[in-house]
Amino acid sequence: MMMLAAMPLTGMAGELKAVTDADKGKVEVTLDGKPFMGLIFRGHPKPVVYPVIGPGGVAMTRRWPLEAAAAGEEQDHPHHKSIWFNHGDVNGVDFWKEGADAGKIVVTKVPAVEMSGAAEESRVTIRTEEEWLKPDGVRVCTSATVITCGTEGTSRFIDYAVTVKASEGEVTFGDTKEGTMGLRSHPALNLKGAVAKGQCVNSEGETGGAIWGRHAKWVDYWGPVDGKVLGIACFDHPGNLRHPTTWHARDYGLIAANPFGLHDFEKAPKGAGKHVMKRGESLTLRYRWLFHEGDAKAADVAGSWAKWAAVRE
Repeated sequence: MMMLAAMPLTGMAGELKAVTDADKGKVEVTLDGKPFMGLIFRGHPKPVVYPVIGPGGVAMTRRWPLEAAAAGEEQDHPHHKSIWFNHGDVNGVDFWKEGADAGKIVVTKVPAVEMSGAAEESRVTIRTEEEWLKPDGVRVCTSATVITCGTEGTSRFIDYAVTVKASEGEVTFGDTKEGTMGLRSHPALNLKGAVAKGQCVNSEGETGGAIWGRHAKWVDYWGPVDGKVLGIACFDHPGNLRHPTTWHARDYGLIAANPFGLHDFEKAPKGAGKHVMKRGESLTLRYRWLFHEGDAKAADVAGSWAKWAAVRE
Protein backbone atom coordinates (compact mmCIF):
# COMPACT_ATOMS: atom_id res chain seq x y z
CA MET A 1 0.00 0.00 0.00
CA MET A 2 1.41 3.39 -0.98
CA MET A 3 0.90 6.00 1.76
CA LEU A 4 2.05 9.62 1.54
CA ALA A 5 1.77 11.89 4.57
CA ALA A 6 2.06 15.67 4.75
CA MET A 7 3.62 17.23 7.85
CA PRO A 8 0.99 18.60 10.26
CA LEU A 9 0.59 22.25 11.16
CA THR A 10 -0.48 23.26 14.64
CA GLY A 11 -1.97 26.44 16.00
CA MET A 12 -5.12 28.01 17.40
CA ALA A 13 -7.25 26.36 14.74
CA GLY A 14 -5.94 22.91 15.66
CA GLU A 15 -3.71 20.47 13.87
CA LEU A 16 -4.30 19.90 10.16
CA LYS A 17 -2.86 16.74 8.67
CA ALA A 18 -3.25 15.15 5.23
CA VAL A 19 -2.53 11.54 4.27
CA THR A 20 -2.73 10.14 0.74
CA ASP A 21 -3.54 6.48 0.11
CA ALA A 22 -2.64 6.09 -3.56
CA ASP A 23 -3.84 2.48 -3.70
CA LYS A 24 -7.32 3.36 -2.45
CA GLY A 25 -7.43 6.64 -4.40
CA LYS A 26 -8.06 8.84 -1.38
CA VAL A 27 -6.64 11.89 0.34
CA GLU A 28 -7.79 12.22 3.95
CA VAL A 29 -7.52 15.48 5.89
CA THR A 30 -7.90 15.54 9.66
CA LEU A 31 -8.26 18.37 12.16
CA ASP A 32 -6.94 17.56 15.64
CA GLY A 33 -6.80 13.92 14.61
CA LYS A 34 -10.48 13.75 13.61
CA PRO A 35 -11.91 13.58 10.06
CA PHE A 36 -12.36 16.95 8.33
CA MET A 37 -12.64 16.14 4.62
CA GLY A 38 -11.54 13.63 2.04
CA LEU A 39 -10.93 13.60 -1.71
CA ILE A 40 -11.84 10.36 -3.47
CA PHE A 41 -9.93 10.63 -6.73
CA ARG A 42 -10.53 7.12 -8.11
CA GLY A 43 -13.41 4.65 -8.23
CA HIS A 44 -16.18 7.02 -9.37
CA PRO A 45 -17.04 8.72 -12.69
CA LYS A 46 -15.67 11.99 -11.24
CA PRO A 47 -13.62 13.13 -8.24
CA VAL A 48 -15.73 13.39 -5.08
CA VAL A 49 -15.10 15.29 -1.84
CA TYR A 50 -16.26 13.04 0.99
CA PRO A 51 -16.62 13.03 3.94
CA VAL A 52 -17.20 16.68 4.81
CA ILE A 53 -17.24 17.27 8.56
CA GLY A 54 -18.39 20.64 9.88
CA PRO A 55 -18.25 22.48 13.22
CA GLY A 56 -18.64 20.19 16.21
CA GLY A 57 -17.75 17.11 14.19
CA VAL A 58 -21.09 16.96 12.34
CA ALA A 59 -21.31 15.51 8.82
CA MET A 60 -22.50 18.21 6.42
CA THR A 61 -23.25 16.23 3.24
CA ARG A 62 -25.42 13.26 2.37
CA ARG A 63 -23.90 9.84 3.08
CA TRP A 64 -25.74 7.92 0.35
CA PRO A 65 -24.68 6.56 -2.16
CA LEU A 66 -21.09 6.60 -0.87
CA GLU A 67 -22.19 4.84 2.32
CA ALA A 68 -25.39 3.37 3.67
CA ALA A 69 -28.09 6.03 3.95
CA ALA A 70 -28.53 7.80 7.27
CA ALA A 71 -31.93 8.01 8.93
CA GLY A 72 -34.34 10.03 6.80
CA GLU A 73 -31.86 10.35 3.93
CA GLU A 74 -33.36 10.27 0.44
CA GLN A 75 -31.90 7.70 -1.95
CA ASP A 76 -32.45 9.60 -5.17
CA HIS A 77 -30.13 11.08 -7.81
CA PRO A 78 -27.23 8.65 -7.21
CA HIS A 79 -24.94 10.98 -9.17
CA HIS A 80 -25.28 13.58 -6.38
CA LYS A 81 -22.20 12.51 -4.41
CA SER A 82 -21.33 14.88 -1.52
CA ILE A 83 -19.31 17.62 -3.35
CA TRP A 84 -18.27 17.48 -7.00
CA PHE A 85 -17.62 19.56 -10.14
CA ASN A 86 -18.86 18.64 -13.63
CA HIS A 87 -21.47 19.67 -16.20
CA GLY A 88 -24.35 18.12 -18.11
CA ASP A 89 -23.32 19.21 -21.61
CA VAL A 90 -19.69 19.54 -22.68
CA ASN A 91 -19.45 19.18 -26.46
CA GLY A 92 -22.72 17.28 -26.22
CA VAL A 93 -21.41 14.81 -23.62
CA ASP A 94 -23.28 14.52 -20.31
CA PHE A 95 -20.82 14.54 -17.42
CA TRP A 96 -23.52 15.30 -14.81
CA LYS A 97 -25.25 11.96 -14.87
CA GLU A 98 -23.58 8.57 -14.56
CA GLY A 99 -23.82 5.45 -16.71
CA ALA A 100 -22.55 3.79 -19.85
CA ASP A 101 -23.69 6.72 -22.01
CA ALA A 102 -22.19 9.42 -19.78
CA GLY A 103 -18.78 11.05 -19.71
CA LYS A 104 -16.14 10.51 -17.04
CA ILE A 105 -13.66 12.87 -15.38
CA VAL A 106 -10.50 10.93 -14.61
CA VAL A 107 -7.70 12.12 -12.32
CA THR A 108 -4.53 11.31 -14.22
CA LYS A 109 -2.00 11.03 -11.36
CA VAL A 110 -1.71 10.99 -7.60
CA PRO A 111 -2.69 14.43 -6.24
CA ALA A 112 -0.03 16.79 -4.90
CA VAL A 113 -0.70 17.76 -1.28
CA GLU A 114 0.74 20.90 0.35
CA MET A 115 0.63 22.43 3.81
CA SER A 116 0.89 26.18 4.32
CA GLY A 117 0.32 28.98 6.82
CA ALA A 118 0.52 28.99 10.57
CA ALA A 119 -1.86 29.10 13.53
CA GLU A 120 -5.45 29.86 12.48
CA GLU A 121 -4.28 30.56 8.91
CA SER A 122 -3.03 27.00 8.29
CA ARG A 123 -4.26 25.33 5.13
CA VAL A 124 -4.16 22.03 3.25
CA THR A 125 -4.10 22.30 -0.55
CA ILE A 126 -4.75 19.38 -2.90
CA ARG A 127 -3.88 19.73 -6.60
CA THR A 128 -5.18 17.36 -9.26
CA GLU A 129 -5.14 17.07 -13.03
CA GLU A 130 -8.04 15.56 -14.96
CA GLU A 131 -9.11 14.29 -18.37
CA TRP A 132 -12.75 14.66 -19.45
CA LEU A 133 -13.56 11.55 -21.49
CA LYS A 134 -16.42 10.57 -23.77
CA PRO A 135 -18.12 7.21 -23.12
CA ASP A 136 -15.77 5.69 -25.74
CA GLY A 137 -12.70 7.05 -23.93
CA VAL A 138 -11.94 9.89 -26.36
CA ARG A 139 -10.70 13.01 -24.55
CA VAL A 140 -12.91 16.11 -24.75
CA CYS A 141 -10.77 18.48 -22.67
CA THR A 142 -8.53 18.62 -19.61
CA SER A 143 -8.69 20.43 -16.28
CA ALA A 144 -6.59 21.31 -13.27
CA THR A 145 -8.22 21.55 -9.85
CA VAL A 146 -7.01 23.18 -6.64
CA ILE A 147 -8.90 22.28 -3.46
CA THR A 148 -7.91 24.18 -0.32
CA CYS A 149 -9.38 23.55 3.11
CA GLY A 150 -8.98 25.23 6.46
CA THR A 151 -10.76 26.96 9.33
CA GLU A 152 -11.81 30.50 10.17
CA GLY A 153 -12.92 30.88 13.76
CA THR A 154 -15.51 28.18 14.38
CA SER A 155 -16.24 27.80 10.65
CA ARG A 156 -14.60 25.42 8.20
CA PHE A 157 -14.18 25.93 4.48
CA ILE A 158 -13.33 24.10 1.28
CA ASP A 159 -12.25 26.24 -1.68
CA TYR A 160 -12.59 24.85 -5.19
CA ALA A 161 -10.76 26.38 -8.18
CA VAL A 162 -11.12 24.53 -11.48
CA THR A 163 -9.42 25.52 -14.72
CA VAL A 164 -10.85 23.75 -17.76
CA LYS A 165 -8.68 23.88 -20.88
CA ALA A 166 -9.73 23.34 -24.48
CA SER A 167 -6.75 21.06 -25.01
CA GLU A 168 -8.19 18.95 -27.83
CA GLY A 169 -10.01 21.60 -29.83
CA GLU A 170 -13.05 23.84 -29.38
CA VAL A 171 -15.05 23.16 -26.22
CA THR A 172 -18.64 24.25 -25.58
CA PHE A 173 -20.22 24.20 -22.14
CA GLY A 174 -23.87 23.84 -23.10
CA ASP A 175 -26.93 25.65 -21.81
CA THR A 176 -28.42 23.23 -19.26
CA LYS A 177 -29.47 23.43 -15.61
CA GLU A 178 -27.59 20.17 -14.93
CA GLY A 179 -24.39 21.56 -13.43
CA THR A 180 -21.92 22.56 -12.22
CA MET A 181 -20.25 23.07 -8.79
CA GLY A 182 -22.50 20.86 -6.72
CA LEU A 183 -23.19 19.63 -3.19
CA ARG A 184 -25.87 17.36 -1.74
CA SER A 185 -26.54 18.41 1.83
CA HIS A 186 -27.23 16.59 5.09
CA PRO A 187 -30.98 15.76 4.94
CA ALA A 188 -31.78 17.88 8.02
CA LEU A 189 -30.75 20.98 6.04
CA ASN A 190 -33.20 20.24 3.23
CA LEU A 191 -36.38 22.26 2.87
CA LYS A 192 -38.48 19.13 2.41
CA GLY A 193 -38.14 15.49 3.38
CA ALA A 194 -38.60 13.11 6.29
CA VAL A 195 -36.13 14.88 8.60
CA ALA A 196 -35.92 18.25 6.85
CA LYS A 197 -35.80 21.35 9.06
CA GLY A 198 -33.77 23.63 6.84
CA GLN A 199 -34.11 27.19 5.62
CA CYS A 200 -32.24 29.02 2.89
CA VAL A 201 -31.48 32.53 1.69
CA ASN A 202 -29.34 34.09 -1.02
CA SER A 203 -27.30 37.30 -1.15
CA GLU A 204 -30.29 39.17 -2.58
CA GLY A 205 -32.53 38.30 0.38
CA GLU A 206 -34.62 35.75 -1.55
CA THR A 207 -35.64 32.67 0.43
CA GLY A 208 -36.95 29.15 0.02
CA GLY A 209 -37.71 27.79 -3.42
CA ALA A 210 -37.47 31.31 -4.86
CA ILE A 211 -33.65 31.09 -4.94
CA TRP A 212 -33.70 28.48 -7.74
CA GLY A 213 -32.35 29.89 -10.99
CA ARG A 214 -31.72 33.33 -9.52
CA HIS A 215 -28.52 35.38 -9.77
CA ALA A 216 -26.74 35.68 -6.42
CA LYS A 217 -23.24 36.09 -4.98
CA TRP A 218 -23.92 33.31 -2.48
CA VAL A 219 -26.58 31.00 -1.12
CA ASP A 220 -26.87 29.61 2.41
CA TYR A 221 -28.79 26.65 3.84
CA TRP A 222 -29.04 26.14 7.61
CA GLY A 223 -31.00 24.24 10.23
CA PRO A 224 -30.74 22.07 13.34
CA VAL A 225 -28.43 19.07 12.92
CA ASP A 226 -27.67 16.77 15.85
CA GLY A 227 -28.79 19.43 18.32
CA LYS A 228 -26.76 22.24 16.73
CA VAL A 229 -27.82 24.95 14.26
CA LEU A 230 -25.38 24.58 11.37
CA GLY A 231 -25.23 25.89 7.83
CA ILE A 232 -23.67 25.46 4.40
CA ALA A 233 -22.93 28.47 2.23
CA CYS A 234 -21.58 28.45 -1.30
CA PHE A 235 -19.74 31.55 -2.59
CA ASP A 236 -19.36 32.56 -6.23
CA HIS A 237 -16.15 34.51 -6.96
CA PRO A 238 -16.43 37.94 -8.67
CA GLY A 239 -13.92 36.76 -11.28
CA ASN A 240 -16.16 33.91 -12.39
CA LEU A 241 -18.02 33.79 -15.68
CA ARG A 242 -21.36 35.65 -15.42
CA HIS A 243 -20.93 36.58 -11.78
CA PRO A 244 -23.18 36.69 -9.85
CA THR A 245 -23.97 33.19 -11.00
CA THR A 246 -27.32 31.46 -11.37
CA TRP A 247 -28.13 28.63 -8.95
CA HIS A 248 -29.47 25.13 -9.43
CA ALA A 249 -30.50 25.11 -5.75
CA ARG A 250 -33.30 22.74 -4.79
CA ASP A 251 -35.51 22.15 -1.77
CA TYR A 252 -34.34 18.51 -1.52
CA GLY A 253 -30.72 19.42 -0.73
CA LEU A 254 -28.98 20.03 -4.05
CA ILE A 255 -26.90 23.21 -3.98
CA ALA A 256 -25.19 23.94 -7.30
CA ALA A 257 -23.66 27.05 -8.83
CA ASN A 258 -24.25 26.98 -12.58
CA PRO A 259 -23.47 29.97 -14.85
CA PHE A 260 -24.53 28.13 -18.02
CA GLY A 261 -28.21 27.18 -17.61
CA LEU A 262 -29.86 30.44 -18.65
CA HIS A 263 -32.52 28.80 -20.84
CA ASP A 264 -33.82 26.76 -17.89
CA PHE A 265 -33.29 29.40 -15.22
CA GLU A 266 -34.42 32.55 -17.02
CA LYS A 267 -36.40 31.22 -19.98
CA ALA A 268 -33.74 32.83 -22.19
CA PRO A 269 -33.53 31.64 -25.80
CA LYS A 270 -32.17 28.11 -26.08
CA GLY A 271 -28.39 28.18 -26.08
CA ALA A 272 -28.12 31.66 -24.56
CA GLY A 273 -26.11 30.32 -21.63
CA LYS A 274 -23.52 28.32 -23.56
CA HIS A 275 -19.85 29.21 -23.31
CA VAL A 276 -17.40 28.42 -26.12
CA MET A 277 -13.64 28.07 -25.74
CA LYS A 278 -11.42 27.88 -28.79
CA ARG A 279 -8.52 25.43 -28.86
CA GLY A 280 -5.95 26.40 -26.22
CA GLU A 281 -8.29 28.69 -24.28
CA SER A 282 -9.24 28.02 -20.69
CA LEU A 283 -11.94 28.88 -18.16
CA THR A 284 -11.32 29.16 -14.41
CA LEU A 285 -14.17 29.00 -11.91
CA ARG A 286 -13.67 29.57 -8.18
CA TYR A 287 -16.02 28.72 -5.33
CA ARG A 288 -15.95 28.47 -1.54
CA TRP A 289 -18.01 26.07 0.57
CA LEU A 290 -18.37 27.49 4.09
CA PHE A 291 -19.61 25.27 6.93
CA HIS A 292 -20.70 27.42 9.83
CA GLU A 293 -22.57 27.63 13.12
CA GLY A 294 -25.90 29.46 13.34
CA ASP A 295 -28.02 30.93 10.56
CA ALA A 296 -26.77 33.14 7.72
CA LYS A 297 -27.04 36.31 9.81
CA ALA A 298 -25.39 34.90 12.93
CA ALA A 299 -22.53 33.50 10.84
CA ASP A 300 -22.17 36.80 8.91
CA VAL A 301 -22.16 34.93 5.64
CA ALA A 302 -22.34 38.21 3.71
CA GLY A 303 -19.22 39.49 5.48
CA SER A 304 -17.38 36.22 4.94
CA TRP A 305 -18.18 36.35 1.22
CA ALA A 306 -16.91 39.94 0.96
CA LYS A 307 -13.63 39.05 2.69
CA TRP A 308 -13.09 35.98 0.49
CA ALA A 309 -14.14 37.77 -2.71
CA ALA A 310 -11.59 40.54 -2.15
CA VAL A 311 -8.78 38.05 -2.77
CA ARG A 312 -8.42 37.98 -6.56
CA GLU A 313 -5.49 35.64 -7.24
